[in-house]
Amino acid sequence: MMIKMWEKINEKFKKYPARLRVAEKMIELGLSLNEDGKIYCGNLKISDKALATAAEVDRRAIKSTIEVIREDTELYQLFSNIIPAGTLLKNIAKNLELGVIEIEVGSESEGILASTANLITKKGIGIRQAYAEDTELQQSPILTIITEEPVKGDLINEFLKIKGVTRVSIY
Repeated sequence: MMIKMWEKINEKFKKYPARLRVAEKMIELGLSLNEDGKIYCGNLKISDKALATAAEVDRRAIKSTIEVIREDTELYQLFSNIIPAGTLLKNIAKNLELGVIEIEVGSESEGILASTANLITKKGIGIRQAYAEDTELQQSPILTIITEEPVKGDLINEFLKIKGVTRVSIY
C-alpha cells in the first residue's frame, strides 16, 4: 500500500518538482491538509510562507499542491489524516542524561529494531524512545534509539553484527 501511494504521489507531481517537495515535506514533518484547505501540524495552522521556506519553494507551489491534493480523493485521504509524531528526544537526550544510539540501516532492515532492543535490554538498560526513518524515503535510513542511560561503546561491535546494520554511533 505504501509503495503504491508513493508511486501515485511521484506520478501526480513528477512534472512539478516544487509540488513534489511540498508533498514530501508535509509527510516528513507530519503536516496535514484540513477541511478548510489549510496546512496544520496537529491543531497549529502552518502559514504557506513557513511551509514554502521549509520546502525551499515559492509560496505559489503550496497553493497549487493543495489544489491537486484536494482534487484527488486518495491523496486527500492520505494528507488529511497525517498526524505529527510528537517530541523526539534525540537533541535533548544529553540534557536529560539519556543515551542515544543511531544505527544506519542498509537495504535489509527487517528485524533490526527487535535485535537492537534485545541487545540493549540484555544489558539491563531501558528504552525510552525509538524512531526509524522510512526506508522508502531515505537512501540510508537511521534507526534512533533513546535509552534510559548512556550505552557503553563496547556494544557497537554487537550492533554491527546485526544483519543490515551498516554504521553505529553512540552518544
